[in-house]
Amino acid sequence: MKSKKPKLMMGGHTDEIYTPKEAVMYLIPFLNKEDLIWDCAFGTGKLKEYFEEEGFKVIGNKDIDFLKDGQHTKEFGMMDLIITNPPYSIKDKFLEKALKLGFPFAFLMPITALGGQKRIKLFHQFGIQLVIPDKRINYITPNHGKSAWFHSVWFCHRMNLPRDLNFVKLPTPVNAKEKVE
Repeated sequence: MKSKKPKLMMGGHTDEIYTPKEAVMYLIPFLNKEDLIWDCAFGTGKLKEYFEEEGFKVIGNKDIDFLKDGQHTKEFGMMDLIITNPPYSIKDKFLEKALKLGFPFAFLMPITALGGQKRIKLFHQFGIQLVIPDKRINYITPNHGKSAWFHSVWFCHRMNLPRDLNFVKLPTPVNAKEKVE
């Protein structure tokens, strides 16, 4: 029988924290609806659903491993940018791969991801811009608990943002009490 407890990573935290619609709404003012988005860490598919509700075109597939070479050629040929909430336990691998590939991207991650010698070296080499929400994101968890114990930002690369640091307020209230299916 499969356990209902989320898989834990370092510090007793889980990678099973999913993006609420509220987080997507912070990024939307910086996007072009003509661009095709690839959610390369598909998870439950909610991110794709939220963007589609706002009129964006999104591709995503939970069976494709972004970190393995050769499995995503079709997605690379089709998409204009990558937008995802990567598993935080392997965020360095996602960042490194995305930066080296050179595609525009936005990754929703803890603001603490600005630190770390390896990440700082990557950001210095490739550049990074941030979309910084005015409050913490209340992620969706499998046990429906509150998970806003850290502040999150959208780490962006090659997205032609107006500034390197973009402080934003949520345009309209969004129901943050969503449930994982």
